Amino acid sequence: MTQAFQARAIHALWRVLARCRPATTWKLAGLLGRGLYAFSQRERHVTRRNLEVAFPEDDDDRRRQRVKSSLRHSTATMLELGFAWIGDPRRVEASIVEVHGRELLDDARAQNRGVIVLAPHFGNWEVLNFWLSSHFPFTAMYEPPKMAPLDPVIRTGRERMGAELVPTNARGVAALLKALKRAEAVGILPDQEPDWGSGVFADFFGRPAYTATLLPKLVARTQARVVTGVAKRRPGGDGFEIHFLAADERVYAGDETDSAAGVNACVESAVALDPVQYQWEYKRWKKTEQEARKEPGYRQYRLYTKR
Repeated sequence: MTQAFQARAIHALWRVLARCRPATTWKLAGLLGRGLYAFSQRERHVTRRNLEVAFPEDDDDRRRQRVKSSLRHSTATMLELGFAWIGDPRRVEASIVEVHGRELLDDARAQNRGVIVLAPHFGNWEVLNFWLSSHFPFTAMYEPPKMAPLDPVIRTGRERMGAELVPTNARGVAALLKALKRAEAVGILPDQEPDWGSGVFADFFGRPAYTATLLPKLVARTQARVVTGVAKRRPGGDGFEIHFLAADERVYAGDETDSAAGVNACVESAVALDPVQYQWEYKRWKKTEQEARKEPGYRQYRLYTKR
């Protein structure tokens, strides 16, 4: 099966799902999420291991329920991509029932300062992109998908409300700086592991996580304000709530390690809104300090090694 055929099939599915109400998609995610829990050993294992780190106080029953709920929410996010990218903009806008903390963005722009929105993988970040690019001049980094034929579909979906997508390289960073100096908003994913040499280790739920250092560089050169932004799914799939949260003050520190600790604290604050809506399926603690130092024996231990 060629990539082109797969891309056409996925695009066709998104077009069908784009017509579904979020509540309908949520019910479908319940069925598929149960299947994912039953048959996808990798997703179930990684999710459980991450939750063991983040919530060590949970008993087995509580952790099992969190794993199942997390897989359902992650499935819902994937099913909602068609809605966010292709759905009628009026319906997408109507699905955003509440917006909390908008004044954090408005106040910064009133002071002629740019806004850096830290957008962790929580709830539906594509709905957040839709809202931000509908209401503010908005720039975000974009890396083309591995399935190249899907690139125009995804790019068009993310740009359709006015967002400007820039590459994940020096040219893209320069574009972010220019946008911030124009007192616009830019988006950064704060919870993806960067390549070696582009980050530092800082605690995330009490465990060192390799964290990007792009943020302090942007703040130092623009004096931008930082907020955390998420689109939280409402109970029963009854639409979304946008939440903007004031950033941990450490994000403004000149020291990259202190700033990274502040970034991770911002993500933790977002997770606290509803822990199961975070994408625990991602191997956030894959890189280790031992690996970074090339210490003898570091290969003998991995958080995600099956026990």
